[in-house]
Amino acid sequence: MLNLLAISGSLRAASTNSALVATLAANAPADCRVTVYGGLGHLPIFNPDDEGERTPREAATLIDAVTRADGLIVSSPEYAHGVPGGMKNALDWLVSRDAAVGKPAMLVHASPRSLYARAALAEIMRTMSFALYEEAALEIALLGKKPPEVEAILAKAENRLAMRNAIQTLADFIRTH
Repeated sequence: MLNLLAISGSLRAASTNSALVATLAANAPADCRVTVYGGLGHLPIFNPDDEGERTPREAATLIDAVTRADGLIVSSPEYAHGVPGGMKNALDWLVSRDAAVGKPAMLVHASPRSLYARAALAEIMRTMSFALYEEAALEIALLGKKPPEVEAILAKAENRLAMRNAIQTLADFIRTH
């Protein structure tokens, strides 16, 4: 059984990225368990002086979750052509840890327009030494949709299959990595 951790880079209550990772978790293949990290909004702003014994509890929880996971799935919106501050802050808490080094990861997308954030997030994660799987990307266009529409789109059989296949592809990458 592979344990995957999914993180949404959005703090919005009706986030399409959060809906996507939640639905990914619900549609994982039988040999994978996907846990959604929900503490992004509770992370204190990264301060290197707070590392080690002084690491805040929520940051330690994130670090531990990433360390224990066999792989990471990230879905993030784009704000002003960049990665949202909360998502970048979470990565900053991991930057000097071994949790990211060699950790298989995959980006998934809820918007076809988040090209700058995708590139920036991929660059950040590669720089941190994540083993970023980039061969096939999952993109389900949810931008601008209201929650009932998002739910209907994510419930479509072809989208559920695409999600399951994306996770299986990441699982295969992890097993051969």
